[in-house]
Amino acid sequence: MPGKGATVATARQPKLLRLPEVLAELDMSRAAFYRMRARGKGPRVVKLPTGGIRIRRADLDAWLATCEELAA
Repeated sequence: MPGKGATVATARQPKLLRLPEVLAELDMSRAAFYRMRARGKGPRVVKLPTGGIRIRRADLDAWLATCEELAA
């Protein structure tokens, strides 16, 4: 049993991807990703208090699905 105040990961928590994971999956450079975001064309991101970003797996998948539809 976890101690008081401990958090337990559950299946309900969304998978948060780090930027290098996303860049590898998209085969994209960091600069290209930030240019795309600046144009409002990228996936939704979660901004952390430290200034870093994370991307929810579901948001990346949804964004990729819209890219498929636009190309069809």
